[in-house]
Formats: sequence, structure tokens, C-alpha cells
Amino acid sequence: MDIKALIREIPDFPKPGIVFKDITTLLQDPAGLKYTIDLLAEKCGAFAPDYIVGMESRGFIFGTPLAYRMGAGFIPVRKPGKLPAAVHSVEYELEYGTDCLEMHKDAFTTGCRILIVDDLIATGGTAGATAKLVQNIGCELVGCAFVIELTALKGRQRLPDVPIVTLVEY
Repeated sequence: MDIKALIREIPDFPKPGIVFKDITTLLQDPAGLKYTIDLLAEKCGAFAPDYIVGMESRGFIFGTPLAYRMGAGFIPVRKPGKLPAAVHSVEYELEYGTDCLEMHKDAFTTGCRILIVDDLIATGGTAGATAKLVQNIGCELVGCAFVIELTALKGRQRLPDVPIVTLVEY
């Protein structure tokens, strides 16, 4: 199945010059969505994670069914103020300023095997910050998986030296 054919491109969104990769058309296609999750599970199976960590919000879309498929737990990483219990947090640099990500302190214990999953890697800022958060807690980051990679933005360079799985490259 051609996953790329199920991803719609929207020019000049969210601003002029950007060609947005819209996964809603992939999500609408039952066979395409199933194929995507199954392919991620196949390519990431050897990582044997205890938990899948997905970032707000599209990481939730792919991370949760992947966790189910792989027999792992799912841990959400959110923007500040969205989680109700005590959190670990990490601040990271954006092009103009900083942002922050949070994860519950009781989400998992030191030494767990973690796979980070998101819909897309572009500059690698969010995934890199999530990796730092996971590693700061003392967990083993076993890999990262993305449906889409925008290769020209070199996001891989901001990630630790772990296996990286992508299904579609632009």
C-alpha cells in the first residue's frame, strides 16, 4: 500500500511557502490506517518497548494503537498545565523562544524501555526534547518512529543515537 498517496498536501498552510502534510486523509482510510499501524509495529517489533511515548497531539493518534498492537503501555507527553498530577518537564528551544513538555512523574519507573512515536519529524525539536525527558528520568530510549520525515529539515540530527523508523519521506 502507498501511504504517501493517502497523505494530502495543503499549500501555504499554516503560512505562505509551507506545504502541510495532512494525515487526516490517511486516518479516514480504514485500510490505510490499519496498514500504517501494522507496518510501524513490524518495523519497531525488535525494539520490544515497555511503553510507547507519544507527543501531543498527533503522537497520541499513532502511539496508542501502536502500543495496543505491540502489547506496551502508552504514555502521553503534553504541553504545560494539561496533566493533573506531578510532572517531569523539559524546556526546549524553538526558532523564536522556548517551549516546554511534561509527563506524569508516576508514568513509569527508571530503566523502562521506551519507544517515542509521532506522526512527523521535521526539525526534531519536539522529539529531541521528549527524548531528553525520557533519558533524564533514567529510562532506556530504544528508538523513535515517525510516519513522515521531512528530510531537508534534518530533524534526525537533534535525536540521540538510537534507531529511527520512518515510513514516508519528503
